[in-house]
Amino acid sequence: MRSGSEEPVPLHEEFIYCCGAATHVLKCGPWKDLSKDESKNLPRLLFMIIPGNPGLAGYYRTFIQALYCGLNQQYPVWVVSHAGHCKPPSGMEMIEDTDIKELEDVFGLNGQVEHKLNFLRKNVSKDIKLVLIAHSIGCYITLEMMKRASELQVLRSVLLFPTIERMAQSPQGKLMTPLLCKLRYALYMPVYLLSFLPEGLKASLVRFALRGMKTCDESSITTSINLFSVDCIANILYMASQEMMKVVERDSTTIKQNLKKLIFYYGTGDSWCPQQYYDEIKMDFPDGDIRLCEKGLRHAFVLDASKEMAAMITDWLQDDLTKL
Repeated sequence: MRSGSEEPVPLHEEFIYCCGAATHVLKCGPWKDLSKDESKNLPRLLFMIIPGNPGLAGYYRTFIQALYCGLNQQYPVWVVSHAGHCKPPSGMEMIEDTDIKELEDVFGLNGQVEHKLNFLRKNVSKDIKLVLIAHSIGCYITLEMMKRASELQVLRSVLLFPTIERMAQSPQGKLMTPLLCKLRYALYMPVYLLSFLPEGLKASLVRFALRGMKTCDESSITTSINLFSVDCIANILYMASQEMMKVVERDSTTIKQNLKKLIFYYGTGDSWCPQQYYDEIKMDFPDGDIRLCEKGLRHAFVLDASKEMAAMITDWLQDDLTKL
């Protein structure tokens, strides 16, 4: 299904307000507007990426380009940032200047679910089927979307390294929960001071932080510069603190109702969703498509394995796409 073409992949970038919050959208393919029901040129299917946390669209740039090419450039592939995780361009504020408040607590975990549903309602025709590809906390958000909006035409949901239960009890959660829930405000001052550094020096600091990787996606380095913004970091850490408190029990009811639409992909050395969680969900849903990574990919696969992950997903979905 992969195209051998070396032509540049069409990528459209937008900064919009969704639920009153700054939102970064990357759209792969020639389709920029999927909301016009009367158009005869609408594709039958949209691949939409629901990111992890930090929910910066730029981390998924290489991933969506590789996925688009792997799909023979037949379907649009979009990634929508989490509300308030991107640094808006000059002239755009983090929160829209309006008297109408569309949603309470848009930067919280519940707000991020409604943010994605709002984006789909306003930007994607109801006639278009969806493949939702979610990463980390994006998997929790995706299950909530399917629960709250059963009218969505979801063909498949691919849940990568799914943090859908017991986050605070995971090895990484035990380490991060006190920091996120009690000490996160202490991080704002150093981030504020670092924000005054020249862009080149910020990039050097990011490269130093990621120095342990053999290969690191260049788009991850440029995207990580957003993390030197106090507004972005405040929204990222606030959402993360809610994850520790709210992502407790696995929503087995929603999983059971949508089991034939779901693909789970767990890591073997993932400290956010350890293999024990894989073993237990596999036991509870023996007929589910629940896979364990055999390639040693890290939880944050977008840093160095975007193309490999895109190739796997393309293979997993071949049967679904031939039936369209």
